[in-house]
Amino acid sequence: MGKVKSAFEIAMEKAAKIGTLSLEEKEKIKDEEKVIAILKEFYQGWLDSNTLWQRLKGSNPSLLTMAQINVIDSLSLGTSQEEFQIRKQGILAAETLKENPNTAMIESGLHAIETLQKEYQEMKEQVAADLKRQVEKNPQLRMRPVTTPDGRAVMQMTVSVDEAVKARLVDYLLEHEKQYNQAFSEVIEELKMVLK
Repeated sequence: MGKVKSAFEIAMEKAAKIGTLSLEEKEKIKDEEKVIAILKEFYQGWLDSNTLWQRLKGSNPSLLTMAQINVIDSLSLGTSQEEFQIRKQGILAAETLKENPNTAMIESGLHAIETLQKEYQEMKEQVAADLKRQVEKNPQLRMRPVTTPDGRAVMQMTVSVDEAVKARLVDYLLEHEKQYNQAFSEVIEELKMVLK
């Protein structure tokens, strides 16, 4: 059985490897760290898309693509519409800095993401409304088995309409969220392919 390395030994090995990097590799790592720091400010709301554009101006095209992919990876089905618009503007701002921008294809991919997010949100709202109507019409859906002190199981009204809807909505979403997540992942991957 091999020796388990300590955190210090692992850190020393990494430091040794860094020492063997070429000047070009070290410069690339430094540039990537700079872009990550800029994106951190963008995510925190300290930079708008215009300032992001200014800060990324003059960057290597591969760094612009890296920045765009990083922003795309930060998107999810649950990203708010406002946040999505901010990130969309950031992705497009970086694209305009490229020698041969593919803005139309990127906008098309972002539109597909936005459409899927809206469909998902509408589905959630529709299901919640349907479940609420069902629970209000059928109070038995609010009943749960409860054990009495003497050990018997009895049905008792234990939850409010909203709590019953919330519990049923979670169950429904667990079943149907997988297909939305898969579709979302496919659109994200297609968009990344346009960038490469």
